Amino acid sequence: MVQASRDAAFVEFDRVQKSYDGQTLVVKDLNLSIPKGEFLTMLGPSGSGKTTCLMMLAGFETATHGEIRISGRNINDVPPHKRGIGMVFQNYALFPHMSVAENLAFPLEVRKMDRAEREAKVKRALDMVQMGQFANRRPAQLSGGQQQRIALARALVFEPELVLMDEPLGALDKQLREHMQFEIKHIADNLGITVVYVTHDQTEALTMSDRVAVFNDGRIQQLAPPDELYEAPVNSFVAQFIGENNTLEGIVTVMDQNRCVVRLDSGDEIDAKPVNVARVGDRTKVSIRPERVEFNKSRLQPGAHTLRARVEEFIYMGDMFRTRLSVAGNDEFIIKSRNAPDQTRLQPGQEIEIGWLPEDCRALDAA
Repeated sequence: MVQASRDAAFVEFDRVQKSYDGQTLVVKDLNLSIPKGEFLTMLGPSGSGKTTCLMMLAGFETATHGEIRISGRNINDVPPHKRGIGMVFQNYALFPHMSVAENLAFPLEVRKMDRAEREAKVKRALDMVQMGQFANRRPAQLSGGQQQRIALARALVFEPELVLMDEPLGALDKQLREHMQFEIKHIADNLGITVVYVTHDQTEALTMSDRVAVFNDGRIQQLAPPDELYEAPVNSFVAQFIGENNTLEGIVTVMDQNRCVVRLDSGDEIDAKPVNVARVGDRTKVSIRPERVEFNKSRLQPGAHTLRARVEEFIYMGDMFRTRLSVAGNDEFIIKSRNAPDQTRLQPGQEIEIGWLPEDCRALDAA
């Protein structure tokens, strides 16, 4: 994994803006530095600006304002084919009339490589994605997963330092998609290349990335390693977008540096960690992850805060149980608990007491 202490930025967005109509900004004052060798994912809902950022870096879109640099060089006016960037698309973009080997050789021919060097690089790239035996096949003779491997090999065949991936696994089924996530990550790590990856799939982002940039409304809401993003969201949008999340709404009644008291709309009072609230009287959404909530009293830790709850739904999911509760006016409050011999199976309508530690409860903005 890339360490935050790495100094020189390899890819830089410096105050970058993008507008298609001259009025509405789809990317707003983007400042982002990506060190060499990092796997960075741009994550966000449709229309958040993530794909536009990738297209500007690739050269298929032009920044309205600001600079994009690679190794300190401004590439705003450099055409896409001269940026030396590998690109993998969701639809593979393979030439149907060419064999697999010819598809991989094409970017090498464009770079005027001699035949012997082309053949060596094509073989190496195909072996890298375990597709060496398919060199003479046409794309139509391959499965979706095989075509995606070939698209990845073609992006890597000329040994670029930077590879961009735009929703590359979106067309694959769930099992193959999960397998390819690890394949792509392992290849990127082994080659030491820099990857900028765009997806709307949060699990994909958390699984593959060194850091994740969460986009919304043309801005990065939070830029952090996956564990920090999940465990310590900085605002309500990130908390809701990354993983499953419970929220309870209320007003801050007590405030100090490391603790606040929130009077919920139900009248209950709970302690929370103040993250995105400023003063007493602020409206807040309190965030608690489902796996941090406990309903087995023997497992409640000292200092845990408790609330009464009613079981609405209990779902068996094999390795875990998912329980939906009514808590303090929220009928969609979720608990996730592992399937263990000593774990209680709850019944709809059952009244229980739930609890969590105050440090797992974050007071965020009310938006």
